[in-house]
Amino acid sequence: MLNERQKDILKEIVENYIKTVRPIGSKTLCNKFKLSSATIRNEMVALETLGLLEKNHISSGRIPSEKGYKYYATNLMKPKELNGEEMLKIQTIFANQELEISDAITRCMEIISEITNYTSVVLGQKSAENSLQQVSIIPLSNKKIVALVCTDKGIVENKQFVLPEDTFVEEVVKTCEMINKMLVGTPIDSVAKRLEYEVKPVLPKMINQYEQVYNIFYDAFNDFRSNSSNVFFSGKTKMLELPEYDDIGEVKRLLSKFDDDSLVRKIEEDKSGINIYVGEDNEFDSNVTVIKTKYKLNGSEGTLAIVGPKRMEYDRVVGLLEYIQNTLGNEEEK
Repeated sequence: MLNERQKDILKEIVENYIKTVRPIGSKTLCNKFKLSSATIRNEMVALETLGLLEKNHISSGRIPSEKGYKYYATNLMKPKELNGEEMLKIQTIFANQELEISDAITRCMEIISEITNYTSVVLGQKSAENSLQQVSIIPLSNKKIVALVCTDKGIVENKQFVLPEDTFVEEVVKTCEMINKMLVGTPIDSVAKRLEYEVKPVLPKMINQYEQVYNIFYDAFNDFRSNSSNVFFSGKTKMLELPEYDDIGEVKRLLSKFDDDSLVRKIEEDKSGINIYVGEDNEFDSNVTVIKTKYKLNGSEGTLAIVGPKRMEYDRVVGLLEYIQNTLGNEEEK
């Protein structure tokens, strides 16, 4: 257990190091706390003995250890309130009636990435957790159409097609109506298989250009499957501008992890609230901190996460996520 003075000193060291990336010496703390250099040094030694601080190899000053960041995040940190400009940016997005709620969430996380210089991640439900609710065809002109695929979880994907020669919109619409009768309720991962074995054999009896029409729907569902893993990144390279990542080997290693879907999926959150995973506590990478929360809105759910260095502005990130979470709660009540 830390006494109050030790807590104050640890908090000051963590927050000072987060801002300056410079080891903190006793002189800086003497001025802050109006204590003697000997008293400050003794407290710093005690915090180092507890594993909360460590010496920087190029200075006599101390920096937070991984354990120190964890203690700070759990016991000392208070979420930082958003300023007026930050609030306005987020409120403006949710006030935009033309945006789907999933797009609004993604845009908000892009803003957090811009504000913090960390990487933001939105993880929606996997395609396996979605079932087909409806397919729609929207004609744009004689030869252009948009195919809309909707799921029971509120995910909507669209794909634009140029119709092949001798293929008519009426044939595509007719096939769409049949798919809605036969395949609604089918898990998205099974739709392509049922399309091939149940729908395709019937098409020659209904329409002339059945191969071309079949390919339109096959491509639409395949695109949906590839996109509906619903993993959205913003600012993948933003945090690589930070001093922790000035080594090109470290940059390549981290970027390769962002491209590994199985690793990214480990960022998913099951627990409620906003949770902080420092270093070894997260399953994504031991050299980063992941702050994440689960969201649920209009039957759709997923994870919002911020990935950054262990020297992260914890108070700011938690404040931003809390604000988005509260905004989503207000949207749910409407």
